[in-house]
Amino acid sequence: MSLLTDLLNLNLTEHTEKIIVEYIWIGGSGLDIRSKARHILDIGILLCNRLFRDPLLIQARYLNGTMMARALAKLPGRIVNPQAIFKDPFRRGNNILVMCDCYTPAGEPIPTNKRYNAAKIFSHPDVVAEETWYGIEQEYTLLQKDVNWPIGWPVGGYPGPQGPYYCSAGADKSFGRDVVDAHYKACLYAGINISGINGEVMPGQWEFQVGPSVGISAGDQLWVARYILERITEIAGVVLSLDPKPIQVGNC
Repeated sequence: MSLLTDLLNLNLTEHTEKIIVEYIWIGGSGLDIRSKARHILDIGILLCNRLFRDPLLIQARYLNGTMMARALAKLPGRIVNPQAIFKDPFRRGNNILVMCDCYTPAGEPIPTNKRYNAAKIFSHPDVVAEETWYGIEQEYTLLQKDVNWPIGWPVGGYPGPQGPYYCSAGADKSFGRDVVDAHYKACLYAGINISGINGEVMPGQWEFQVGPSVGISAGDQLWVARYILERITEIAGVVLSLDPKPIQVGNC
């Protein structure tokens, strides 16, 4: 395991002129997150600064449509277009995460590409002049991997009444803080304008906030924050649920 850890933490900057780009896009369901990595030549600090201002300078990536989610499975292929760039908190160094949206080979936005029309709205001169600010709250629940039951809950059972868990501390009230704090720091490293975290009213349930962010960048930052959280929960061996009510109790 130590060799694996050493390799995962390897700093490529000292050994190669290539950097790894993790292309991130919204999957065929419109809710799931997919990604694919490739490397490009390290383009240096000056061009790197230009990339952060204009992500389209990064080469678009062609995807095999037959390998994507069911909503896209019958379609021949897709192109993911870079739209926003963030530093990669997992590979670190000069490596980057790139949030993309999806198009047909003919250049048309696919049906689940809601960003396309949103970008047209947010780029309208009247909207730009207003400099619209957005703050977004994202609640989520951490589940035990093998049983899909919230952490902090007895397996097959239920916790005590709500009250002591919200914004709490203590091993009997707060569950999963290591994941939550790792996510907070990783988002800050990536350049996401994450503004806070807190425990929610249910054991195993947490919340983070993104913003204030201007225009469409709020959506880009939220999706990349979700991706980073998915990666961290993968490492931690817990399951991330964005379902507002992951456990159904009685008729609720």
